[in-house]
Amino acid sequence: MKDLLLITPPFTQLNTPYPATAYLKGFLNTIGVSAFQMDLGIEVILELFSKKTFEKLFDLAIENDSISTENCQRIYTLKADYLQPLDAIILFLQGKNQTLARQICTTNFLPQASRFEQLEDMDWAFGEMGMQDKAKHLATLYLEDLSDFIIECIDPNFGFSRYAERLGQSANAFDELYDSLQNKPTFIDNLTLAILEDKLKTVQPKLICFSVPFPGNLYSAFRCAQFIKANYPEIKIAIGGGFPNTELRQVTDTRVFDFFDFITLDDGELPIELLYQNVCQPHNNKGTAGTDLQNNIENKDQNSNNTNHAERSRSTTIHVGHNSKEKQYKRTFLLEDGKVVYKNNTTRPDYKQLQVGTPDYSDLLLEDYISVIEIANPMHSLWSDGRWNKLTMAHGCYWGKCTFCDISLDYIKIYEPIAAALLVDRMEQLIAQTGENGFHFVDEAAPPALMKALALEILKRQLTVTWWTNIRFEKNFTQDLCYLLKASGCIAVSGGLEVASDRLLKLIDKGVTVEQVAQVTRNFTQANIMVHSYLMYGYPTQTVQETVDSLEMVRQLFELGIIQSGFWHQFALTAHSPIGLNPSDYGVTPNYKSITFANNDIDFTDKTGIDHNQFSFGLKKSLFNFMHGIGFDMDLQEWFDFDIPQSTITPYYIEDCLNTPASLTTKPTAKIVWLGHLPLVREYTKTKKGFVNELLELTFHDKTDRLQITVNKPEGEWLLDTLETLKPTTGQALSFSALKKDFESQFEDFELFWFSKQMQKLKDFGLLQL
Repeated sequence: MKDLLLITPPFTQLNTPYPATAYLKGFLNTIGVSAFQMDLGIEVILELFSKKTFEKLFDLAIENDSISTENCQRIYTLKADYLQPLDAIILFLQGKNQTLARQICTTNFLPQASRFEQLEDMDWAFGEMGMQDKAKHLATLYLEDLSDFIIECIDPNFGFSRYAERLGQSANAFDELYDSLQNKPTFIDNLTLAILEDKLKTVQPKLICFSVPFPGNLYSAFRCAQFIKANYPEIKIAIGGGFPNTELRQVTDTRVFDFFDFITLDDGELPIELLYQNVCQPHNNKGTAGTDLQNNIENKDQNSNNTNHAERSRSTTIHVGHNSKEKQYKRTFLLEDGKVVYKNNTTRPDYKQLQVGTPDYSDLLLEDYISVIEIANPMHSLWSDGRWNKLTMAHGCYWGKCTFCDISLDYIKIYEPIAAALLVDRMEQLIAQTGENGFHFVDEAAPPALMKALALEILKRQLTVTWWTNIRFEKNFTQDLCYLLKASGCIAVSGGLEVASDRLLKLIDKGVTVEQVAQVTRNFTQANIMVHSYLMYGYPTQTVQETVDSLEMVRQLFELGIIQSGFWHQFALTAHSPIGLNPSDYGVTPNYKSITFANNDIDFTDKTGIDHNQFSFGLKKSLFNFMHGIGFDMDLQEWFDFDIPQSTITPYYIEDCLNTPASLTTKPTAKIVWLGHLPLVREYTKTKKGFVNELLELTFHDKTDRLQITVNKPEGEWLLDTLETLKPTTGQALSFSALKKDFESQFEDFELFWFSKQMQKLKDFGLLQL
């Protein structure tokens, strides 16, 4: 039994839990509140994609006479072939039945319907990715065939990572969603509610908190809340997460509170703590907890300033508790006297990131998530393949200027980085808890300085981890920094190129140029770090010519191999972005509607009058081919069924961007790090014109190569001593100026030595300037 139940409703990811409830449970641990969490989505998927359930689905399709297309007729005809391996396929995708890969990769093991029509494009990818990944891809296509059958014959709202998403998109009024909830529960609803009821009987919570990150989770959250209200009316229900944070900031429809008692906004830690006190401990407090501040902040290196801050916060909390006569809330909507009211009457500040604890993945069915590969592309598969522990390097965005982004909201606006040592402490705790060494840092944009500090801390502790994150393609990602990130376990980054046009990038206030993006993606790629780029079309004032030129830029980036994956998004006007707040400054005219429920996406007209929708298919089709390493020689016109202008971008534009000479200057504050091993040393002499010169031959070995350099003995001995101190394991990253001072205390002209041919070779072998 637990007083508090945290739920992620269907559906998010198949391969790993969405992290919000784990973040909250980790925080609740620090204040002594015991909670249970569940990912209802993965439990429903596993029940749905089982042989016993699909037997019912096939029977139901015949009973309802809902099989209409030739594709689903084929699937039904082959139902025995689809049913027989289904449970084994799920086990394989869970990593529990790996020998099945050899069977799956044979041509006649899995039945094939329309999803297998793309098989002729697979040869490129699986030469690189291997048998297990090829089997995962084939098994994914098999599940997608069954998904198509569900959508056509059983439930058109189904999707692997979303359910009834349309009902949550641009839902300015609650009417359509409310009306849908008056209908009989669907087959998938009934599966969901049966699993939920089992959990309610076991946990017996007093308060249930639904974390709803996306529109595709909203309907299921409301359906579950409706069931709870009808059958367990004594339980209080709250909703929070990404969707409410963005969309439900102006809710006024009282019917919403027939389902939920509370809607919380933005950071959830303090709002949920106060709800817990109000609901679960109503006689012990007046909306505050005298012991609510965690007593064991998880910062091993916590300094006195942090301690003083914690003590000040505790004193403040006790003071509020003694003087408050009404229940305290933080950024919470609720129904009061028949009206929707917004309560933010606590004086307590939100918790700092060092206080929120380590995410706790206990209770979640970590062994049961399924890894799928939807597209045969190594970078693209990261979102769906593998179990990733999710963490955040920093709250908010350190840039916080992009004009299309919701930068007015706290989750982006308030930037607060986490110390690298604390981050790695949390990584080690998660490895111990989950047994997984893979990490996805889900930042808005991870700051380069913090990524550098994180990498050095990982190397200092000699951890073996794999990690990836989201970034801005900014100039601080030098070649040497990329090598350092790779050495620490970074395998991939994703970032926004958005519109590949310098004019539009300036209008976006992205702070980058196309040339800079090209150079940074080259730096990552040369370090064997994969790159995914978010791409945008239809930005206000964007012309047809700029869209075509943007596609040509993207083509060149892929052809040169400095971007491996991408995704085109059509620009959406959002209420909380600079464009949404000041539309006339960007040449758009919003079509505002009355808001009683959700408010984010806004219909608008662009002064150019261009129908950007027409580019959608061609842009995505071309990108799909580029991601598979094909289609580079095709004329851009071939991707579209309407006339487009010729690109004005020269055929070698991106290549020319990469040929900009690198600067040989080094900042005095640059940190110098040695990633290699100490060399084998051979001492010898060389006589020339009567002068005997003592030399050292240094032979360096790394995992794949060797390097031999020769230096004068005195400088060589200094170098050997210095390299030992420059290793990350020492925790002493010396600056360039400190190195220069030390060298010149014994010798002359450090620059002459540092920029010599021998030292340049060593810099290519692991001597980094950061």
